[in-house]
Amino acid sequence: MNLSYWEIKSWLTNVDYTIVGSGIVGLNCALRLKQRFPKANILILEKGTLPQGASTKNAGFACFGSLSEIIDDLKSHSEEEVFQLVQKRINGLQLLRNTLGDSNINYQQFGGYELFSTSDDLLEECKAQNDYINSFLKPLFHQDVFRFKPNSFGFENCQDTLSVNQFEGQIDTGKMMMSLLQLVSNSGIKILNNITVEDVSEDSTSVKVKTHQFEFITSKLLIATNGFASALNISEVKPARAQVLITKPIKNLHIKGTFHLDQGYYYFRNIDDRILFGGGRNLDFKAEETTELSLTERIQNKLEALLKTTILPKTPFEIDHRWSGIMGVGKQKKPIVTQLSNHVYCGVRLGGMGIAIGSLVGKELADLV
Repeated sequence: MNLSYWEIKSWLTNVDYTIVGSGIVGLNCALRLKQRFPKANILILEKGTLPQGASTKNAGFACFGSLSEIIDDLKSHSEEEVFQLVQKRINGLQLLRNTLGDSNINYQQFGGYELFSTSDDLLEECKAQNDYINSFLKPLFHQDVFRFKPNSFGFENCQDTLSVNQFEGQIDTGKMMMSLLQLVSNSGIKILNNITVEDVSEDSTSVKVKTHQFEFITSKLLIATNGFASALNISEVKPARAQVLITKPIKNLHIKGTFHLDQGYYYFRNIDDRILFGGGRNLDFKAEETTELSLTERIQNKLEALLKTTILPKTPFEIDHRWSGIMGVGKQKKPIVTQLSNHVYCGVRLGGMGIAIGSLVGKELADLV
């Protein structure tokens, strides 16, 4: 593409910081850079028309982990690592709320609930570990986080007991991203959409960025592409597709809160009198390790079956819409926020906790330079 003199001069000349990815991490990174360097020329490149990965496609859970997820994390991470993970999620959520304001993201703390299948012993394990986990988290919350209560929602084919997390909340994902984009625009930060970064090379003073449309020079490059990070040679991050569906509005829908099932591999909530329901990548981890924003019959059928048999067993419903998003995961849940070379940095691998830690990872990424 042949750019005009004006386009090159106004958008692609004397660029101080270029951020790849306009999701929650990239936008927060840009805001923090502008706060630190008010006169800096900051450019964000986004390969989608809208943020392409998970930032505009998630379920809007303001959570830091269900009881069974935290217990499971302790099997593969040290106590200190898990404690720091939960602390980061709490701090990240608070930063998000402070940055945008609760009304601008429709933050509501209705609590989180975990359902337990009748086909395994997960509930018994959670009951056995509950006091220990509450004690473990007490320095962060100063009171018990998890407790058990009877299932009063009418869910079927699951245990009669639910785990309740009083501190879990929910947001409107679309409002969050529109508020962030507005804040970035008002700060004089430029965003170019539908631009794919194909290659990056650097010399002693700068980075040359090659996109599918043009090339330009930037002083520093910050990668915030999370699930798409492997395309820019960050091999520690694997894509993880999350498939979602939403029903048409349902009359007298008395489900309030955020809900987890099967160690968080399934999750659902009420939004605008609809059930938003996602998950199921544990049915085929390998197939869902993809950056393709498509759907599979196997997972969509499973989501519908669980809606019929467990979540809405006595309520007729119709599916209104389906979509998928791409998360970034790895062997460890700790985000990768690091300097890759002289002038290239990254903040990736959010582990499905983008709402919780995205703001904080963006800030930490900006603070590396």
